[in-house]
Amino acid sequence: MDTIRSVLVPIHREGWKFIAIFAVVTLVLFWVAEPLGWLGVILTCWCTYFFRDPPRVTPVREGLLISPADGVVQMIERAVPPEELGMGSDARQRISVFMNVFDVHVNRSPIDATVMAVAYRPGKFLNAALDKASIDNERQSLRMKLNNGKEIAVVQIAGLVARRILCEAREGQSYKAGERFGLIRFGSRVDVYLDDGMVPLVATGQRCVAGETVIAEDGATEQPRTGEVR
Repeated sequence: MDTIRSVLVPIHREGWKFIAIFAVVTLVLFWVAEPLGWLGVILTCWCTYFFRDPPRVTPVREGLLISPADGVVQMIERAVPPEELGMGSDARQRISVFMNVFDVHVNRSPIDATVMAVAYRPGKFLNAALDKASIDNERQSLRMKLNNGKEIAVVQIAGLVARRILCEAREGQSYKAGERFGLIRFGSRVDVYLDDGMVPLVATGQRCVAGETVIAEDGATEQPRTGEVR
């Protein structure tokens, strides 16, 4: 039963129209030439797989920041949050999680917080793994305030293949850690800018699971982590 559940996971509502388009094109390809139809079947299965939206078990201890995206920690470094959020010009610790086209692309809130500002900025579609993608690429940014007054920024960044950022968050809306707030199609990146006192607890190259992997902690006393490929 667990194996079946791991395969037959819920599909994000944003995906059904694309799955339908892929299925119709597949039928046309079968009518044109059967071998092309089987290629369409493969692509339709991939489209269905891409839009999966499995449930996640989120750690709920106060102060924990959870990964907003499935993927690999691309970089951990200090950077200035997007200027359109009005969070100042001081550099903050930034954790970047890169999603490839096979990752779940549903994005989740890193922590219990209220959305203070939502800002969209058009831009390029460079490879999201590049550092300059955070500056040049199309992005959707959230400024979020915690109950203790601290603030973080969560930034959805379009990638080389991605052409659509879906952000359902609105100013004044409150989220619990792990709650869904958006989606990016197809392959992209999510950056989290931390406030003072928040310590990264992941290492570059580490794989994260949205809504489950702890990426940082507010008030942590341990040193930032490093990792090795073993």
